[in-house]
Amino acid sequence: MTKSIDYGTLMHRAMRGLIMDVLRGVERDGLPGDHHFFITFDTRHPEAEMADWLRERYPEEMTIVMQHWFDNLSVDEQGFAVTLNFGDQPEPLYIPFGAICTFVDPSVEFGLRFESQEDSDDEDEDDGDEEEADDDAAPTRTEAEVVSLDKWRK
Repeated sequence: MTKSIDYGTLMHRAMRGLIMDVLRGVERDGLPGDHHFFITFDTRHPEAEMADWLRERYPEEMTIVMQHWFDNLSVDEQGFAVTLNFGDQPEPLYIPFGAICTFVDPSVEFGLRFESQEDSDDEDEDDGDEEEADDDAAPTRTEAEVVSLDKWRK
């Protein structure tokens, strides 16, 4: 029996479930109104799939934009696949939910950021570093927070 409730892990699970539900709605019905997403993910995640040239260009993390053009969105329990345009070159990606660092919909000022406990401990030193390393090892204790949207304001 555990000695305490792991609220960080429970929050991450709930927040990733929210992202999955939102993306399933977009998969089914398309993006409504002015909604669009900035999704930053850890390219080092072992289940992230992307072209070698993209992985070389973004060796740690990458932010994608789902707005005007995206194709083949397919959501499963572990993550989502989508084809995006990189300089007039369509490229398929698979992004596991566990690799997502931030999810932002600036049209409604909504954002989520996922942090590992180690990142929170180092926050004073690294201000602004938003990486999460997912291993196959035992999960670390995590915290969740709403992210500021100032970075994406026009």
